[in-house]
Amino acid sequence: MNVAALVSLILAVIAGVASFIIGAMVWFSERKNQLRIVFLWLAFFVAFWIIGNVVYLSGPVDARYTVALMCYTAAAFVVVTTVVFAMKLVRHQPNRSELLILSLGYVVGVMVAIPGAVAMGINGITIVTWPAGIISYAVIITGFLIWACSILIINLKTAGKILRHQIQLILYGLVAASLIGLTFNLLLPIFGQYHFTQLGPAGATVFIVYIAYSIARYSLFDVRLAIVRGVAYVATFATLVGFYIALATLIAAIFNGAMFTPHQMIFNIVTALIMAVLLPPIKRFFDKLTDKVFYRDNYNTDEFYAHLNKILARTSDLRALLEQSSQLIARTFKTNQAFFFIYVDETHHVSAGTEDHARLTLDDVQLLDEAVRSNNGRFFLETQMDSDNHVRRLMISHRVSLIVPLYRNHVVVGYLFLGERQGGNYTRRDLKVLGTIANELGIAVQNAQSVQEVRELNASLEQRINVATRELRASNTQLQHLDEVKDEFISMASHQLRTPLTSIKGYLSMLIEGDVGEVTKEQKHLLSEAFVSSERMVRLIGDFLNVSRLQTGKFVIDKRPVDLAQLIEREIEGLGPNASARGITFTYKKPKNIPILELDENKIEQVIMNFADNAIYYSKNEGKVVMTLKKAGDYVEFKVIDHGIGVPKEEQGKLFTKFFRAANARKARPDGTGVGLFLAKKVIDDHGGSIVFESEEGKGSTFGFRLPLPKAPSSKEKPSE
Repeated sequence: MNVAALVSLILAVIAGVASFIIGAMVWFSERKNQLRIVFLWLAFFVAFWIIGNVVYLSGPVDARYTVALMCYTAAAFVVVTTVVFAMKLVRHQPNRSELLILSLGYVVGVMVAIPGAVAMGINGITIVTWPAGIISYAVIITGFLIWACSILIINLKTAGKILRHQIQLILYGLVAASLIGLTFNLLLPIFGQYHFTQLGPAGATVFIVYIAYSIARYSLFDVRLAIVRGVAYVATFATLVGFYIALATLIAAIFNGAMFTPHQMIFNIVTALIMAVLLPPIKRFFDKLTDKVFYRDNYNTDEFYAHLNKILARTSDLRALLEQSSQLIARTFKTNQAFFFIYVDETHHVSAGTEDHARLTLDDVQLLDEAVRSNNGRFFLETQMDSDNHVRRLMISHRVSLIVPLYRNHVVVGYLFLGERQGGNYTRRDLKVLGTIANELGIAVQNAQSVQEVRELNASLEQRINVATRELRASNTQLQHLDEVKDEFISMASHQLRTPLTSIKGYLSMLIEGDVGEVTKEQKHLLSEAFVSSERMVRLIGDFLNVSRLQTGKFVIDKRPVDLAQLIEREIEGLGPNASARGITFTYKKPKNIPILELDENKIEQVIMNFADNAIYYSKNEGKVVMTLKKAGDYVEFKVIDHGIGVPKEEQGKLFTKFFRAANARKARPDGTGVGLFLAKKVIDDHGGSIVFESEEGKGSTFGFRLPLPKAPSSKEKPSE
């Protein structure tokens, strides 16, 4: 056997073994869909045809006739299966006529094995053929090859970017293999030239090389990891074997080729130890090298998860979340576009993603919803869908290769759309990663929508609050104006009323005293009632004036030296007629040790008058009111004690607020104003004192105040002369 024949034989063996290995890799490393099953049979028939040619050339002469028939049969099966593989690759569904032709192709392949159909006998190492049979066989083989090429060419324009590259590579390999095989295994044998048939398997070798490159470069099947690791292991093994052979040759040359010497045994042990040490780093080196060559578009899943989780955690705005996530996904998976379609409600949606991404209408996505229900919620991968599928047509029109449904509580909240993956198809690893993040994206989308709803609600509430605030400000301005008008009216009315009331009070006093003539007892009683009412009217006018002064900031305490004990005594005398009219008895013992205090006499007098007047009106007829004044530590304490109706416990906290009156007080005295106690507390507070109050409903009340005593000069201070 010459060198050319030996090289051809070695290449044929390599091609056959490689075909078996690639078919096995695809079968064991991928899901068993129809395309992979067809490829397995194609790889098997190619390997069988190649190995058959090797056996024919190097095997026993007696077996050549049978082997030749098997090779012809395998070749027929190869071309028919190639047509089926082309159909499955472009997702073409054969009609009845095409199925019939394919079935007849396999039948013809079986008929080739019938003795006499093609080969007539053996003459030495040459098969004597029946010309009509071999020509018919050549026509059938050529027809099926042209059919397979036409299927690939027709679908080349409409295929996506990755599928287009795959079709081109397989088409190149198929054309090259067809030309070589038809020339050396069909055309030349027709003319009786059989000694060149050993070159026919070179065509199959070319075809296998193109498929292998398509697998590695464009992920025809997801077997790159197995191929890459296989290459790494072979390279590691070859490196170590070469290292061992080099050292062994060197040692053998040094020791004259002696074997099993002590030096040789020591060399074997040392070499084994060195190889054991070198194995891990060499393997890591080739792993990195093969990853760099075959996985240039690879990504680190942990880093991807970390970056995505950071985006989902720190971004609450829905559109910003979708845009940032799309950009990260597009960079990671090397895809030309990535975008989201998210439902907001039944009629509204949000679409966001990378720049210049496709735009889907609501009607398009509603069709997709129906497909999701029938697809059991799985991903939509364009390369695995039938050509007449309406979802696939939708994906092709929008340059989408993968659709990932997003769920929340088993309800579709939207979709993630990915374009073509640069450098290959989406692998099982890619789909697993996307499936992992789909749930997190669904939760993040719903959370962002909830935050958006809260923001919109806050914005609506803020707008309503602003409107209400403006209305309140307008109302407040109007109320302030009315309040100013009211204050002006009260001030004016009070001043205007005080003058006639003073005259009325004076005239009544003259009538009671008999200055204008003697009056009867009944007349005197009526005049006394009128006098008391006029006095009360004067006090009410004073109260209203003080309230008005408080609101306008004109309420001022004018302190002067006052004898508080004498002031109280004078007020009791003034209340005498009013108390006598109701049969009330005042008890007061004027103390002698009360010092002169710095007070606003008029305002303190008004406080005492309010407390005493309330005691008279809220006590029972023929009752008793006790007034006390004494020193209590650093204070002077004044009290008015009655045994009247008292104040309910639940209303005592509001008693000294403006215009407040207890329920039982309003019933006993409907004409009260509710400003007397309010003003009393204000006056006492401004004097630096405190109100004294105790009460029990139905048993009476104690009203009073404590005022601070003047501080005595310290021993260091000199008395004034």
